[in-house]
Amino acid sequence: MKEFFDTWKQKARQLKVEVHALYLAYQDPRVSWAARIFTACVVAYAFSPIDLIPDFIPVIGYLDDLILIPLGVKIALSMIPAEVMTESRMQAQEMIRQGKPVNWVAAVLIVLIWVLLVVYTVNFLGRTFNLF
Repeated sequence: MKEFFDTWKQKARQLKVEVHALYLAYQDPRVSWAARIFTACVVAYAFSPIDLIPDFIPVIGYLDDLILIPLGVKIALSMIPAEVMTESRMQAQEMIRQGKPVNWVAAVLIVLIWVLLVVYTVNFLGRTFNLF
């Protein structure tokens, strides 16, 4: 059982380095615009202090941490040249030692998505069931 947890801890550390490396890589001029946009979205979401699916929701609350972020990282890695990622990983190691950046812009966007979703749902239910 200890080996299982050690393996997951190692994968979590590796994912953390990859996200930081992607943060550096998407700013590199050798990366295509499509890769930059996609990677910027993945990094913004990973660094955001607010999740799209809140963790307090049973089971699905952790899906973004376990599935969405690793999947986004994997896709972004496939879009970025290997030499850019190698350089970015080395820089990321140093960046991690200095502290993790927090993306408040992404947090605000996620809050706006939730607010719009609630407004739409209330409006839809109000029209459907003649509540208003």
